[in-house]
Amino acid sequence: MITPLVAAVALFLDRWWGEPRRFHPLVGFGRLASGLERRLYRDSRGAGVLAWLLVVVPPVLLTIWLVSTPLRPVFEIVLLYLVIGWRALEEAGKKVRVALEHQDLPGARQAVAELVSRDTAAMNETEASAATLESLLENGNDAIFAPLFWFVVAGAPGAVLYRLANTLDAMWGYKSTRYLHFGWAAARLDDVLNYLPARLTVLSYALAGALKPSLQCAWTQGRGWKSPNAGPVMAAGAGALGIRLGGRACYQGQWQERPVLGSGRLPQLADIGRSADLMTRALGIWLAGIFIVWAVLEIMR
Repeated sequence: MITPLVAAVALFLDRWWGEPRRFHPLVGFGRLASGLERRLYRDSRGAGVLAWLLVVVPPVLLTIWLVSTPLRPVFEIVLLYLVIGWRALEEAGKKVRVALEHQDLPGARQAVAELVSRDTAAMNETEASAATLESLLENGNDAIFAPLFWFVVAGAPGAVLYRLANTLDAMWGYKSTRYLHFGWAAARLDDVLNYLPARLTVLSYALAGALKPSLQCAWTQGRGWKSPNAGPVMAAGAGALGIRLGGRACYQGQWQERPVLGSGRLPQLADIGRSADLMTRALGIWLAGIFIVWAVLEIMR
């Protein structure tokens, strides 16, 4: 029963403490990756693969060594706690919500800019709420459910591998002139590692919200999104909440027509809190599932 107990304790620590305010290992990893990029950057896939391996493999090997020691449970709890961002995600959404509640639209725009890559300077309240919801629903998979999935499958090394790969995708996985080739490996590997967790996140959003519309939106709308994993996850979350996301958005001064995700009304301020509640219920489903699976495996031994 060590795996479900470790997961429960790590989630409790994240809920209690949140992310470390200073010396977060992922921040250090990002700086390391940026430094390595400056030295190894070439406009080629090969350079990107090499950079990915050099920055990801050593921490994963260190994790494998740590969990081979007698202090394995302690290291697993600490490492899983460090790669989960449940409370941080809710706090980011709350920052936007509080600004909008106080009719501080400039403050809300600034808070949204910390979550998304699109232009926020001209957003109204509905657009700010929609952008926040898209980010929260997508990152529910990236920061909570996918790390849990890989922890269950491959222990702390799996969770660390996933979170580092996901971080590199956020840094290098763009189809821009600079990263089209160099960031190819980071983007593709993140897609592969997210494929199964994203589908389980879709199912958990559906079970935690409106089941039928959530699954219908994920199936019919998700495949049209630019990301094969983010699309179904956001569509399922929007369908579960009964709101409509996606549509027109501005990136670096250029307007883009994106597919509509979800169904129902346009998002409102209150939906930011509803999305946090949806993720909490979905997380409860995951924890129950993990405990049930491990109990069945113990009985079968």
